Amino acid sequence: MYKIGIITMSDKGSQGQREDLSGATIGEMVANLGQVEQYRVISDDLEIIRSTLIEFADEHKLDLILTTGGTGLSPRDNTPEATLSVIDRLVPGIAEAIRVESLKKTPKAMLSRAVSGTRGKTLIINLPGSVKGVRECLAVVLPVLNHGLEILSGKGGECGHP
Repeated sequence: MYKIGIITMSDKGSQGQREDLSGATIGEMVANLGQVEQYRVISDDLEIIRSTLIEFADEHKLDLILTTGGTGLSPRDNTPEATLSVIDRLVPGIAEAIRVESLKKTPKAMLSRAVSGTRGKTLIINLPGSVKGVRECLAVVLPVLNHGLEILSGKGGECGHP
């Protein structure tokens, strides 16, 4: 079982003006993968996002951080920039796979700026801010997360063996 963190980027949510349904959806969907040990709803502020990602990865030593919101074209959408500023290595295949599958459902998927990468032994994945988007996008990556986290944490074996 892995230690998981969920961060929702929402100015309104962080002020108590909107219920965070997408973060709750992530929690439901990853229940078989591990324990959600950290959960936070924060504003779309770049520095707050950066510091929260660093805290979750470095202080809480989470295996997986899933973010929701802030991946579009709005001037307040800062999640990809914050993520890129704290990761050590990109894992572009995750965002690419999500966009490929999402494009089958809506052409608006090409407007997503979501990224994925690692910080130390923590995998960080940006997801959209809607419940529908979270469900569709997380479903794309769930089948490989256990293997990816095993390899990243050093608990897994070699990739080439069945």
